[in-house]
Amino acid sequence: MNRVYNFSAGPAMLPTTVIERAQAEMPDWNGSGMSVMEMSHRGSEFMSIAEHAEAALREIMEIPSNYRVLFLQGGATTQFAAVPMNLLRGKDSADYLLTGMWGKKAVAEAGRYCEVNLAADSSAQNFMEIPAPDAWSLDADAAYVHYTPNETIGGVEFHWIPDTGDVPLVADMSSTILSRPVSVERYGVIYAGAQKNVGPAGLTLLVVREDLIGDAIADTPTILNYQVQADSASMFNTPPTYSWYMAGLVFDWVREQGGLRAMAEVNKRKADKLYEAIDESDFYSNPVRPDCRSWMNVPFTVGDGSRDDVFLAAANEAGLLALKGHRLVGGMRASIYNAMPEEGVDALVDFMREFEKNNG
Repeated sequence: MNRVYNFSAGPAMLPTTVIERAQAEMPDWNGSGMSVMEMSHRGSEFMSIAEHAEAALREIMEIPSNYRVLFLQGGATTQFAAVPMNLLRGKDSADYLLTGMWGKKAVAEAGRYCEVNLAADSSAQNFMEIPAPDAWSLDADAAYVHYTPNETIGGVEFHWIPDTGDVPLVADMSSTILSRPVSVERYGVIYAGAQKNVGPAGLTLLVVREDLIGDAIADTPTILNYQVQADSASMFNTPPTYSWYMAGLVFDWVREQGGLRAMAEVNKRKADKLYEAIDESDFYSNPVRPDCRSWMNVPFTVGDGSRDDVFLAAANEAGLLALKGHRLVGGMRASIYNAMPEEGVDALVDFMREFEKNNG
């Protein structure tokens, strides 16, 4: 097997041992004579898979008992609408911290259902930093405060949890979930698309405090109602069963690595290596304010940009794939989620130094 280092922002790399286990279990899961893809979601075999996955996630994230864990469909983008539908609870406005393009999409969708107060907005700084908290305009009567801890396109990340007092804090953790420990009790809702740190595309994780369930607006589609999904154990309709199964394998893998504290140590080390290589060079640069740099998504430019295609072609030849930056910002982007081994970052750094030597 010839595995490359895949730096895609998502769908992203999965741990090789997880893929190998799924491969071995593909035709016959646990002696059932069926693939997981063929199982009834209400059969005893899949119910055991689902229960195991939730228990493993609760353990590694240390999720308190007063939170429900839902395994949903529609991606994080669906939650841009589901959050206001479920959390407004009779109020007319919500606070949003706008620090990147995904936050901008969340703001636009929420604006269909409520008044959006931009409590912080770094668009004037081209989303290259996070505004200082003392400049925020939070509303103590807001229904909730929403933010995106890590913006995958711009590579800007919060390295702290905003203090919102008694107002529920909502986080789109699609690109940071499982990458480090998180104080779940500080949040009202955490949601995340699976395709970066959790598993294949198609699954959305939702961790929601129980007191925030049960008062959705009248026009909420049934499938987006948190109460309905919680009451049906995420099985109001057929869930993304295979992605759910794969997520369970990833949760097991995270536990085998030593849990989220161990993941954080490796992820911080990977990011530090790559930023050091960028900062020590006159050929590469990263535009993000240093204290806001992402551990997960590292955008960078190559020289004056005229060698981008040459860089990408040479990187592909070296087995370093999907380094092209997002179309909105250009340049390069290395996404180094949990499953990217440290050796992959080492290989990228070595390649970058060699490329600069030959082209700088």
